[in-house]
Amino acid sequence: MGAPCIICVAITGSLPRKSDNPAVPISVAEQVESTQAAFEAGASIVHAHVRNDDETPTSDPDRFARLLEGLTKHCPGMIIQFSTGGRSGAGKERGGMLPLKPDMASLSVGSNNFPTRVYENPPDLVDWLAGEMREHGVKPEIEAFDLSHILKAIEMDQAGALGPGPMYVQFVMGVKNAMPADRAVFDFYVQTVRTRAPHAQWCAAGIGPNQIVLNEWAIAAGGHTRTGLEDNVRLDRTTLAPSNAALVARAVALCEKYDRPVADWRTARAILGLAQPG
Repeated sequence: MGAPCIICVAITGSLPRKSDNPAVPISVAEQVESTQAAFEAGASIVHAHVRNDDETPTSDPDRFARLLEGLTKHCPGMIIQFSTGGRSGAGKERGGMLPLKPDMASLSVGSNNFPTRVYENPPDLVDWLAGEMREHGVKPEIEAFDLSHILKAIEMDQAGALGPGPMYVQFVMGVKNAMPADRAVFDFYVQTVRTRAPHAQWCAAGIGPNQIVLNEWAIAAGGHTRTGLEDNVRLDRTTLAPSNAALVARAVALCEKYDRPVADWRTARAILGLAQPG
């Protein structure tokens, strides 16, 4: 058997709407229900955004607090990761939920192009977000949209800016105008982390039809992987995904194909150096 594989489910994101797929969970109650099903299907991390009632993205700490309460109750032990992404707020507003002390939070350490805008992550904001995560005991998940983001994360980790435990970096591929889903680049990313940060753990996420591609590349290469309706609302070109759990099930099947046990929440916490609840 290979090493255990952590499956992260990105349940909602900032962009997909009910009009794109009715299964996209918008309300806190829907998010909790969808996450619970994905947890039972094999996901041990939930990557969570919150939305306003009109489905627009927000960084509202009160909504994050209600989501944290529901997830803690209905998905005991699951690793809860909040997004500090730039579509949901501006400046320090993006870190307004960090005092809630989720297990993890996403951290983008550099800027890049998105389909219709620049995803701005200026150095002073990156340093502030990282500092808030250290202060509140929140483990960062580095979202790397470019090679420079991986190298910056390694620099920050070596300086102690990312807190204790192994660095966790996620390669995001397939965003229009950012890094495409390119196998040679993926392999170079993996080699870069293995040689320059051998203690680190890594994950990969693909956008749209690249989701299943990156799931397979990551699982086959010994890394961890991310799936969910934030990144992809379809099972194939003509079939909408019926749930986040269905997308998790696809990743579980790939773990079986490559003889990788799926990490339960206890194993995932041990791999990432996170405290065991209770």
